[in-house]
Amino acid sequence: MGAKSEHRLARVRDLAITAFVAGVLSAGVALPYAVSAGLGVRAANHSFQALPAELVTPALPQRSIILAANGSKLATFYYENRVEVPLADVAPIMRRAIVAIEDSRFYEHGALDVKGTVRAVIANTRAGMVIQGGSTLSQQYVKNALAEMAGNAAARRSALEPTAGRKLRELRYAIGLEKRFTKDQILERYLNIAYFGDGAYGVEAAARHYFGVHAAKLTLEEAAMLAGIVRSPQTYNPHLHPVHARERRDHVLNRMAQLKVITPAQAAAARALPLRLRITRTPNGCVGSSAPFFCDYVQREILGNPVFGRTLQQRKALLQRGGLEIRTTLEPTMQKAAQQAVDHHVPPKNASGKAAAEVLVRPGTGEITAMAIDRKLGDSSEPGKMWVNLAADSDHGSSLGMQAGSTFKVFTLAEALNRGMAFGHKLFAPKAFIPTGFRDCGGKRVGDTTALGNAGDGEGGRDFTLVTGTWHSVNTFFLALERKVGLCETYKTATRLGMRRATGGKLEQYPSFTLGFNTVSPVRLAAAYAAFAARGQYCSPISITSIRTPHGPLQVPSAGCHRAIEPEVADAVNHILGGVLTKGTAKGNEIGRPAAGKTGTVDNFSSAWFAGYTPDMASAVWIGDPRGGYQHPLRDVCLGDGCYSQVYGADVPAPIWRETMTEALKDVPEHQFHAPDRSFYRQGSGEEEDKKNDKDKDKDKKKAEGLDSPDSEPTYPP
Repeated sequence: MGAKSEHRLARVRDLAITAFVAGVLSAGVALPYAVSAGLGVRAANHSFQALPAELVTPALPQRSIILAANGSKLATFYYENRVEVPLADVAPIMRRAIVAIEDSRFYEHGALDVKGTVRAVIANTRAGMVIQGGSTLSQQYVKNALAEMAGNAAARRSALEPTAGRKLRELRYAIGLEKRFTKDQILERYLNIAYFGDGAYGVEAAARHYFGVHAAKLTLEEAAMLAGIVRSPQTYNPHLHPVHARERRDHVLNRMAQLKVITPAQAAAARALPLRLRITRTPNGCVGSSAPFFCDYVQREILGNPVFGRTLQQRKALLQRGGLEIRTTLEPTMQKAAQQAVDHHVPPKNASGKAAAEVLVRPGTGEITAMAIDRKLGDSSEPGKMWVNLAADSDHGSSLGMQAGSTFKVFTLAEALNRGMAFGHKLFAPKAFIPTGFRDCGGKRVGDTTALGNAGDGEGGRDFTLVTGTWHSVNTFFLALERKVGLCETYKTATRLGMRRATGGKLEQYPSFTLGFNTVSPVRLAAAYAAFAARGQYCSPISITSIRTPHGPLQVPSAGCHRAIEPEVADAVNHILGGVLTKGTAKGNEIGRPAAGKTGTVDNFSSAWFAGYTPDMASAVWIGDPRGGYQHPLRDVCLGDGCYSQVYGADVPAPIWRETMTEALKDVPEHQFHAPDRSFYRQGSGEEEDKKNDKDKDKDKKKAEGLDSPDSEPTYPP
């Protein structure tokens, strides 16, 4: 027996039960007891009356949407694709169509329509198929409501199975329903709960899905088609079975004409029209979003934060069923700028398998305005896709983080300035540094006899000031500076600025702390650098500004802004890091407005970073290999417009930052950093040592060439 025949038999059986129940009830007999072992009419009626009369109408699952800061849609989440609407927002012709085909005497009878049920059984028997329904709209609403409230698949099957017991329960609830609500209120509830096939729940979602219009704009032929679907959403699905759907639509039109809801001429004109579907899919989740990894970050924020529910199940239900309007911090212009920059410099399907991630954070607010990865969200077995959010901590994207490299030197610099060191404060930077004399915050000696050198961004073997040591990113200078100010104090500065390991744990304390051996995320680093731009005000990174439910607003996580370092210290850091872009390791990556930043190259070129900012926006850029940087270092690679024997922070991350910020800030007014306090100049600007060393280098070069004095003449071999 085919599925269609089985369906017809089930419908006939359902109608027969309904007719029997209706007949018996109208005679004052409760069916389950009348058909059981000899119970009398009075006892049966008493038992029927004992059934609960008031149905707790369920809150219907509604889809949630994630919006960018400007209100544009980023993603939709749903358990059932539904948009609940009032009856006034449903076209009158749609209301008349559903009543005509499902319960033409809806406004005339109560919860039970004995006449209609019996008539339907006779008509269906004569036709040899189901052409009329027997349940009233009130009963149908009750059936759907009980199915919605079912806690599991078994309970849902029980709510839908064609048994006499179920019919009695539906009738009892329907009687109570008719006492509590008006007919229009019941019709509104029915139109919002009914399933219209192809994943569309409720008339509004169905109208958008099949025709790309709101329910208020449905035409006669569109309304007739939708009204015809609810009897059997699979059989009459117009997308899968257009012939059956059209036949069913035409039957609805004929029924409407028969009831004089429309004229025969209107019915004929509508029947002559094709279905004219305009299928509009509503994506579910972040995969199709214009900012997929940011969307995933927001999703994980809701699923992982107890403020949105005590359990994961509750939080998931809130997101998929709660009808939330989630307004986020993402700014599409900035997202587009970041995405284009990372894709340009590290193409998603580059032959070396390298990846790039960038996060933008607004200083003073913690708002994440962009989060871009040079991949699409998806199965990593497919080229150019991955599920792991390389920009986020593990609790927001499964990433274990990446070593931060020399971008961590800024925390040692900030602590040195906090302790009153001047720009011109000098330290000798040896070519190799043996890390002894360090203690962690527990007072434990930590260190190693293995010498650390100046591989990566810097050089050594001479004196540097706070300014020049930072500009040249000299490893041994910063190891010496960290020992001077204290490993524990440097650690505390970093943690006050929000830094933690990407796995959620505390930063580990070893001498190479200042060289960035801790594995962190770009979003955390961007937020830390944003604090310097905000003159020491640190704000935790946030992605959500507001959430509204159909019942009102929800509390959202706060950025928890607080003072992490003094404004004067931040101003001094900004002054020094400004020189990194004009005279230091990132020279040539200026953006035509006040800016500051720091390069980072991790040991063995396993990854590279650039963290930079203006007074208005901060950003952190990382590039590396998701398969593991030490196994797949940034050596002998071709990325974007160039090929590199080895990649430094200034080679690819800094240009990504420059390209992003130039485009992202083109419509943002330019602002200046605050000038550093004059006390930091008490030992000079700190640049003199660099100029002196440059002169010494020139002198050594001239000596080697025989040009050690203005009067010297070059000598040539004979």
